[in-house]
Amino acid sequence: MLNIKSTYKSLDIEEWFDIYFTRPVGYVMALVFNKFNVHPNIVTILSMLLGIMAGIMFYHSDLQHNIWGVVFLMLANFCDSCDGQLARMAHKSSQWGRILDGFAGDVWFFCIYFAISCRLFHRDIPFTHTEWQWLAFVLCTTSGVFFHARQCQLSDYYRNIHLYFLPDIKSELNFSTVEQQHLDNTPKKGNFWWRLFLRSYVSYTRSQEKMTPRFQQMIKYIREVRNDIVSDDFRTDFRAQSLPLMKYANIVTINCRIFTLFFACLIDQPWLYPVVEMTVFAGIAGYMRHRHEKMCATFYEKLKQGKY
Repeated sequence: MLNIKSTYKSLDIEEWFDIYFTRPVGYVMALVFNKFNVHPNIVTILSMLLGIMAGIMFYHSDLQHNIWGVVFLMLANFCDSCDGQLARMAHKSSQWGRILDGFAGDVWFFCIYFAISCRLFHRDIPFTHTEWQWLAFVLCTTSGVFFHARQCQLSDYYRNIHLYFLPDIKSELNFSTVEQQHLDNTPKKGNFWWRLFLRSYVSYTRSQEKMTPRFQQMIKYIREVRNDIVSDDFRTDFRAQSLPLMKYANIVTINCRIFTLFFACLIDQPWLYPVVEMTVFAGIAGYMRHRHEKMCATFYEKLKQGKY
């Protein structure tokens, strides 16, 4: 049986809100679901349905519906925390579980962005007498596709990079070349959905790699020249410089994002949410990327000079 601490990847990358609230609630839910032999995939599907319900609630302008939207999205987040813990607890990890888990968050936010767009459609753009109409969809699509998605990709990547160099910690850092080989080696017959997932994951990983050229330069040197072996001094120094960036990675993931959404919808100014994503969160992500790339360039030069 897992204990709550065993569900943490590393305290280096855990948010305090998750440590003291989301994870404990998810853990208790996992214990209950496991007792009744509920499959983890059912919990993931429940998470998707709750996220859809949250989107429907956020379409409305009145306070009551928006409070329900907050409740549904928090429950969806608890289920998202619960399903992985339940899968490990019940030894029921599966390909479908991985596919569904990756799809769930996208379903939530697609519904939320769509709801906000519809909610704004016949309302005036702030400080004007012009209705949003289709500009609302342009705003939310731009925010979701070009800002939200990229920020989440980058923060997820940096946290996995951080874990990659920690001793005795399992990292989920993947490489597009390896994932492409996995796709190529997966038989087409009987694996349509799994291959579709792998194809999308290859694209996802390549996108992460394109955003981090200096890290790619460093990790290529480590893998090809050093045979993926680095000294303890390198690990210690890399962690020391990477750790301060984890707070920025956490800001642009789920919790700060949904709290911003809650605030914007509860005060009936939902346009604030995509605007904050494209300004505040984008600025934080850009600063994080600049510092991480600069750090990797410095470590690359030191590795080449034999200082590690």
